[in-house]
Amino acid sequence: MRKTELLIPAGSLDVLKTAVIYGADAVYIGGEAFGLRAKARNFSIEEMQVGIAFAHERGVKVYVTANILAHNGDLPGVEAYFKELKQAEPDALIISDPGVFDIARRVLPDTDIHISTQANNTNYGTYQFWHRMGAKRVVSARELSLEEIRQIRANIPQDMEIESFIHGAMCISYSGRCLLSNFLTGRDANQGACTHPCRWKYSLVEETRPGEYMPVYEGERGTYIFNSKDLCMIEYIPELVEAGIDSFKIEGRMKTALYVATVARTYRKAIDDFRKDPKLYRENMEWYKAEIGKCTYREFTTGFYFGKPTEDAQIYDSNTYVKNYTYLGTAEETDGNGAFRMEQKNKFSVGETVEVMKPDGRNLTAVVREIRDEEGNPQESAPHPKQQLWVDLGMDVEVYDILRKKTADD
Repeated sequence: MRKTELLIPAGSLDVLKTAVIYGADAVYIGGEAFGLRAKARNFSIEEMQVGIAFAHERGVKVYVTANILAHNGDLPGVEAYFKELKQAEPDALIISDPGVFDIARRVLPDTDIHISTQANNTNYGTYQFWHRMGAKRVVSARELSLEEIRQIRANIPQDMEIESFIHGAMCISYSGRCLLSNFLTGRDANQGACTHPCRWKYSLVEETRPGEYMPVYEGERGTYIFNSKDLCMIEYIPELVEAGIDSFKIEGRMKTALYVATVARTYRKAIDDFRKDPKLYRENMEWYKAEIGKCTYREFTTGFYFGKPTEDAQIYDSNTYVKNYTYLGTAEETDGNGAFRMEQKNKFSVGETVEVMKPDGRNLTAVVREIRDEEGNPQESAPHPKQQLWVDLGMDVEVYDILRKKTADD
């Protein structure tokens, strides 16, 4: 049985630390250029150095995305950027463009290269090609079934790794290569600036009747004709392992620390339980499913893994997330007397019941006893995002514990 890596996204240094603490084997991040999540906060070279050092101290790898489809004007900047990356010492680069790949091989010859899903990796011949070119890993196209991945594994060298997405948002376009955003807004998805027009609601306009919008709908709220459900494979860890996948990849470099912690912790436990005893994995399935539903998501699908998706893989009446819990903040420091400091993310008040989420899998319920600002002044509620607060829950809270509360309408 091949070793299974849990690969978690991080859009900022704080989220990277959360991913590491909550169970990642590896984390993938983007720099300030040449990645496909330009709207994420992303990392400066200095932040990369701090984040990579933090991860390496805990035995966790860090991969850096440089997976745009480059134009001529991008190439000189790519070369300069890769020279800067040397000082950060990432474990691998994630690349889709052959020209960018060639620069990476020359500038960073000792750094592993992983071929991005954007490169349309749909057959074992493609994997064999990239192996000859010196790539260590290829990220499978999301359009592949588990049977196709098994066939790829059987026809590639044993030292070549397969990475596959197992959880997160699905793109409506083939291998994520999309022109909709560029056409409608001038922001190129293949250059990292997607505006996600697949999540918009559309109407039909007939050529000779401009301005007359005819609804496309299945219900009174309209139809979101490109809006896919999110991928979730928590119930199929054995099948993923049996197919020969080396790295289980979670989508979401623009997600919150709560999302990252919830998904990382749940899949970490599921993988470890399965490795320990498949029976234990099956016995704990309801816990995994309950926990994975506590982060934001757009219902769930198994994507292409068991054949081509049907109409059930789409959400036609809404483009909103299911949100069962609200992220309040992460403990950053304790005072030794039961209080902890955090940066407030969403409103909460004294007297409210909250949940403390711990990296070891425990969820502890508590009532907020006291909230104080940085000067020590008490306040009844915390309505201002990013305010530094000291909070007392009447229980020991450790650094990296996450505070969340159940949404009011649930």
